[in-house]
Amino acid sequence: MPSRGYKLALAILIVCFAYTVAAKVVPEKLGSIGLLSTQEVEEQLQHCPIVEALTARNALTHAATPSYLQQAFSLLFPFESPAINAMMGTLYISGPPNFLLALCPTDIDPSNLNVMVAFAVGGLLGDTLFHLLPEIFLGEVPEGTVRAVLVEPNKNLLLGVAIMVGFVTFVAMDKGLRIATGGAGHSHDHGHSNDSSKIDEKPTTTGRSSEKADSLRQRKPDTKGSTKTAVLAEPKDKPSVKLSAYLNIIADFTHNITDGLALSSSFYASPTIGATTTLAVFCHEIPHEVGDFALLIQGGMSKKTAMGLQFVTALGAVLGTVIGIAVQEFGGNSASAAASAVSGVGNVGLAGTSLVWGDLLLPFTAGTFLYVGTVGVIPEILETGPDRWKELRSMGLQFLAMAAGAGIMLGISWS
Repeated sequence: MPSRGYKLALAILIVCFAYTVAAKVVPEKLGSIGLLSTQEVEEQLQHCPIVEALTARNALTHAATPSYLQQAFSLLFPFESPAINAMMGTLYISGPPNFLLALCPTDIDPSNLNVMVAFAVGGLLGDTLFHLLPEIFLGEVPEGTVRAVLVEPNKNLLLGVAIMVGFVTFVAMDKGLRIATGGAGHSHDHGHSNDSSKIDEKPTTTGRSSEKADSLRQRKPDTKGSTKTAVLAEPKDKPSVKLSAYLNIIADFTHNITDGLALSSSFYASPTIGATTTLAVFCHEIPHEVGDFALLIQGGMSKKTAMGLQFVTALGAVLGTVIGIAVQEFGGNSASAAASAVSGVGNVGLAGTSLVWGDLLLPFTAGTFLYVGTVGVIPEILETGPDRWKELRSMGLQFLAMAAGAGIMLGISWS
């Protein structure tokens, strides 16, 4: 019978052997897993039995025929290339709003567009919160399938930074325009942004000033031999008014560049996200273009000149789309990086994550949408006049319009 010392020595040998095996095998296994990229790990997760079972179940319950909304999107964007579809979306948001300006009267008041702007802002916020942000952090799941997503904390942090950079970029642009215009700035809703474009009222003259004003009067005989007084118009401060109008054009051009970036990045994310973003931007562009057109008219420009300058600002959307397509094609995105990545080398993207530069365009434009949808309209909603009942009715219409815009985006996302 083995002695107690023999048993103790045998136990020690077994423990040492187990430790040696674990010290060699476990790190090798963990190391092989650690060298997999995020996309490779997610690809392997799709073959888990529970994911495959859920995918099979969804495929049985999923409708084989596309919905009317999907058919409409396919008709509007029939191409397989996201670049061509993005250019199509740019034509949709730039063409009709500019042609609509030919039907606009020259005495339109931008403050009358508040309800339309509220609807557009509801669409922008709905598109950002219901479509863009879920796509940014989780990606889009093809209909009838189930997908497992590996949470990558540092990737989410970088995406959040890109959203903040987009938001702060518009804050800096708006602040710079306010400094350039002496505090007037560029408002995206145009409710009260025409103050700097209005021609100053004629000041009251007293003393020698009144004598100088009287010297501008001349007496003109009428047909009955009597006389009547005609007042010569005083010169108006046209240069300063037109400076504000031209600064407004610069702001519109920059804003349209971000619209083009949004369209290109959203179509590269998925056709559905691209279509919904096009719809949201289109709803925003109509009151935006009409309001800017009214400001240019009030700035002393002719209707023909104002329409021509608005067409020039629309080219900013084309430029933004081209820039976005170039970034996506040459800077890459997660899908293209995963397709070209070498297996077994892990994540080789930004800061050791799976992100590449092209993936930052969509969160950047989401940040700009958040700025336009919040800072651009909330100050106007908070402003009130002396007539309480009129303000309550106006507020109710604005909230209903905003809810309608957001509801459309929610319905598209839900279905």
